[in-house]
Amino acid sequence: MRAWMLDEPGAALRLADVPEPDLRPDGVLLEVLAVHVPAYTDVVTQAGPRGGVPTPLVMGVGGIGRVLAVGEDVFGFGVGDVVAHVGLLGSDDVVAPEEFLTGWTGIGGRGERTPTIAAMQDRWRDGTFAERTLARASALIRLPGATGAPHEALLGWFAIAAEALDRADLRAGHEVAVLGATGQLGTAGAHLALAAGASRVVAVGRNVDLLERLVGVDPRVQAVPLVDRAGTTAAIGEVDVVLDALGPVPSAEPTLAGLDAVRPGGAMVLVGGVREDLVIPYGLLMRRRLRLIGSWMSRRETLLRVWRQAAAGVLDLASLPVSTVGLDDPTGALDLAARAGGAGFVVLVPDGTASRAS
Repeated sequence: MRAWMLDEPGAALRLADVPEPDLRPDGVLLEVLAVHVPAYTDVVTQAGPRGGVPTPLVMGVGGIGRVLAVGEDVFGFGVGDVVAHVGLLGSDDVVAPEEFLTGWTGIGGRGERTPTIAAMQDRWRDGTFAERTLARASALIRLPGATGAPHEALLGWFAIAAEALDRADLRAGHEVAVLGATGQLGTAGAHLALAAGASRVVAVGRNVDLLERLVGVDPRVQAVPLVDRAGTTAAIGEVDVVLDALGPVPSAEPTLAGLDAVRPGGAMVLVGGVREDLVIPYGLLMRRRLRLIGSWMSRRETLLRVWRQAAAGVLDLASLPVSTVGLDDPTGALDLAARAGGAGFVVLVPDGTASRAS
């Protein structure tokens, strides 16, 4: 079969002919239908920034697939089912669980590649930028009514934002600020906050054109250009929840501007790619009874709920700008994803039948 292969960290993804995956116990063989290509995909192929990956490796995290076969001891899936792959695999140890992302960089907990993580990566290493993939059943969710359409590949991305908002205890009527709202994760967070019944969603970012596009989605959206800390905080006003979906930034000041805007009893959840240390004002958190929360990836139950919102029309994934690519040109696909940034989403359709923009 054909797949996008990373031979070693720092190398370019290349189109390769690789052996078909062999079905084994606890595994589910999938025909890959659609996979989101994150804007920063080219970054994660490089050595250093986000931790190592076992190479050679078929890359790709998450996505939508159709079940071709199931292994022994797999009872929740049948041939023909359309499923979502969350990409996150965990050990079976409840006392000290360990987890990692298949086909990608990312290790949970302390981020250390332990012997357990290494063994799991070796057994379930390859990702979903391929015509077919073998997934562990525990990483899959059956999606009743799904067809594998390109916009359904965004479910995993939206589930990450939904998990973060859940951890912040978002409720209908809350006022929400999204830092990095013009990025892909921030865009997802803004749409989810609206779907959850937020009374005001403050979209904070640097791209004024994209901020205005979010304002056009719903009259509850308020655009706030990202400036200095004090100015950003003042423009946001007080909110119940701040979702920090910022990517790599040269300073922690934008994040701290968001923290300053949380009203007493509120919460801030960190789910983005900021690589700066935060100087946390102890007295501020204590006196205002604030919650500062971290969130990483999502539970399968969260993704299923997002799918049900989309299926019911509460969340309109099909309205988002999606460009589709095939397997033929991985370099071009990654370049398109990087250029799209928060302006849209790039989705790989491995059979090549949907190479178009929508």
